[in-house]
Amino acid sequence: MFLDGLKNDSSQGSDKKNKNDTTNLGNLIVPSVGVGTISWSSKSLTTLQNLELQSVVREASDSNAAFFDTAERYGSHLKTAVGLGWGETESLIRKLLLNSESLVDHDKSNSMKPIIATKFTPSPWRNSVQSVVDACEKSRQRLGVDQIDLYQLHMPDIVQPLKGFGLTLNKDAIYWEGLAECYKRGLVKNVGVCNYGPTLLSQCQEALAKHSVPLASNQIAFSLIGRHNGSQETVDKCNELGIKVLAYYPFAMGLLTGKYSKESLASLDESLTNSAKSVLEIKDLKAYADDVGPLLSEMERIARKRGKTIAQVALNYVICKGAIPIPGARTVAQLKDNIGAMGWRLSTSEILSLEKYADGVRFEGAGFKRTSEKFVGYGVEKWRLD
Repeated sequence: MFLDGLKNDSSQGSDKKNKNDTTNLGNLIVPSVGVGTISWSSKSLTTLQNLELQSVVREASDSNAAFFDTAERYGSHLKTAVGLGWGETESLIRKLLLNSESLVDHDKSNSMKPIIATKFTPSPWRNSVQSVVDACEKSRQRLGVDQIDLYQLHMPDIVQPLKGFGLTLNKDAIYWEGLAECYKRGLVKNVGVCNYGPTLLSQCQEALAKHSVPLASNQIAFSLIGRHNGSQETVDKCNELGIKVLAYYPFAMGLLTGKYSKESLASLDESLTNSAKSVLEIKDLKAYADDVGPLLSEMERIARKRGKTIAQVALNYVICKGAIPIPGARTVAQLKDNIGAMGWRLSTSEILSLEKYADGVRFEGAGFKRTSEKFVGYGVEKWRLD
């Protein structure tokens, strides 16, 4: 229940300013809001450089908000679309952090060092414990760290290209053993999973426990309008088991920021048309317009009362549920707005009101970006949070 995320928070219902709004994730202390990097890429085709992202990393470090979530699969959209670009964003993050390192004094008592989480991609050709170890070692080298702070499985083993011929080989248990081996070798500080429901989560935790390896996290799609299809039950189970939830799509692909319908839902057409979103994403997001309107009005009311933005209300809701939202940030302005979700908490009555208005909306994603399925080249594969 939502109270799980509030019961230990003495600032509930107040706007107490707290630059060090942190939470526990395994053996780490991390900011209560992370930084998603799926859209990060170099501005150059030949070198790794992006001045805007350099400023984002510097601002995050200065603000004790440098918790970056990435993956070996992340890279430029052009390269990843054709199966290339593996590790590009990991390498970019390393360069951005190195460039910022000389400008940030992490020895200050109130300064947090940057924390990086990355992910292993389950694939048909990765069918051994050693394949996980090898991938982890490559990520560690690209990131330029002695140990990866959090190493996650990107999704359950759903990529089964021969399934149509009756040939499947589920390698989840193999990957769990691989995570345990990475942990025992000291390559990682913590291990986690992504897109696991309560059943698979318990199985994974039990398998890791045989090696005395704790399961630190589970990353799922979760937001005010993304609490169905097992998401809320998964958050509750994680809170019960002491597993931290990392929430991607906390803005429901922008629907909960207010930027698509600042004054009226009629503005949705124009603002989406001028965005970088695909035609399919635009079409799907517009379908939510009528349903999300009353919720946005309530979010705006609360935001105005608290001197916050609609986007900050959306993120704070996720924090209050006991999860860490991982919103993307490609500009300093976006990062600063995300950081503004920390240092205060919605009240119980505000949360109940938001949920009342949100209950009629079921966000499933848009275009090829879905909350419970993935386009994998030969088709679409799905997972269930059950």
